[in-house]
Amino acid sequence: MSVAARLNAHVDGAVDGRPMVFVHGFGCGQQMWRFVAPAFDDHRVVLLDLAGSGGSDVRAYDAARYDRLEAYAQDVVDLLVELDLDDAVLVGHSVSAMIGVLAHALAPERVSTLVMVAPSARYIDEGDYVGGFSEADIDDLLATMDRNHLGWQAPLAGMVGATAAGGDTGVAAELEESFCRTRPDIARQFASLTFRGDNRADLARVAAPTLVLQSAVDVVAPPEAGRFVHENVRGSQLVTIDTVGHSPHLTAPGATADAIRSFVDGGRA
Repeated sequence: MSVAARLNAHVDGAVDGRPMVFVHGFGCGQQMWRFVAPAFDDHRVVLLDLAGSGGSDVRAYDAARYDRLEAYAQDVVDLLVELDLDDAVLVGHSVSAMIGVLAHALAPERVSTLVMVAPSARYIDEGDYVGGFSEADIDDLLATMDRNHLGWQAPLAGMVGATAAGGDTGVAAELEESFCRTRPDIARQFASLTFRGDNRADLARVAAPTLVLQSAVDVVAPPEAGRFVHENVRGSQLVTIDTVGHSPHLTAPGATADAIRSFVDGGRA
């Protein structure tokens, strides 16, 4: 099976445009980019579903292989090789911002620019480092996933898709539905990788032009986490989007697309 088929990849946009690869976060799929990706139709736009997520072929999911984020990064690189694309801009949301960091380290000629949307290199607080969660918080989430396959989606979707008080609740509802479609064992393994991972040391390896996009209010990846990523990626640019929640590409897609466009086409990348 081809990598493109395995990851349900879709390629659109200008044939001769610079590649832009949009990679979704935990429990989501490529449809989460539907408000942002079309704004870059002058680029070669690549959308995919990470292994075990969205419309990917779950028959190809191997728990032993996907016990490290590097396996997801290798999939991205393998897809670019298969499509014969290089010098790509990788736009990664949440955990996929770190997948982008790892893909860049594996093949800097393929992934040459990074856009990190609501990134966190470590979700657990440690000493002076603010990740947003205690270790007990993450233990409780994973224990809930073990006990009740239908009990964790709504609270997590509420945090990820939170909007301002009285605002549209459609984002949280969409995320909850997406979480529910993910096979429970895959969701549990990917959640552990996401929320227990520590990619802080990997940031120093980034030699790519990098944009860090941070929501003004985000309980999943708080502003301190975004600043940490920015301060530890040499030469990176930090832009704060005036929105609430962990998914600015859904809650403020116009501002998100504008910030990416300014960075990618404005000479920074």
